Amino acid sequence: MNESKYSTRSQTTAYESPWSLKHRLLVTLWEYAWWVFCVWTPKPLNGWRLFWLRIFGCRISGRPFVHQRARVYCPWHLSMRDRACLGDGANVYNLGAVELGERCTVAQEVYLCTGTHDFSSMALPLQTAPIWVDDDVFIGVRALILPGVRLRARSIVGAGAVVSRDVEEDAIVAGTPARVIGKRKLKPGN
Repeated sequence: MNESKYSTRSQTTAYESPWSLKHRLLVTLWEYAWWVFCVWTPKPLNGWRLFWLRIFGCRISGRPFVHQRARVYCPWHLSMRDRACLGDGANVYNLGAVELGERCTVAQEVYLCTGTHDFSSMALPLQTAPIWVDDDVFIGVRALILPGVRLRARSIVGAGAVVSRDVEEDAIVAGTPARVIGKRKLKPGN
């Protein structure tokens, strides 16, 4: 684990929340708004879901897609570029920043997690680190992307992989823990 990527919240015990009352209320308001205004919407109402994400601070450029059953913990920590896609049941547990590049695909039930704990302290303070998903990345169904990871351009993460380290451009990774199993070869003209 690269400690320089992580920021640590102040906690004196493992039982106290690292979050302010204001933060907890805002998260509750967001969860309620998503449930009331977005969960029921059919796929073609993507613009409506993007509207609510923007209202709560998500930085959106172009026209990404967010499935109605995707979950975003803190939209104010999320950045999505044109044609980025959050699939059915994708879970963005973004206690820290998550950046989704152009045309990246986060498939069904993928879990992006920006939080962990400092296990060297009995208080187990929360630690967060960003996740970066560059342009044209594909993350397969039920993969887990851990804090501080960067998935570089055109890389592919296999279904069910657990990614705890950066993935290089055009690399194909799979397994638990994820290992490079190949190189992406694009056909000319694509």
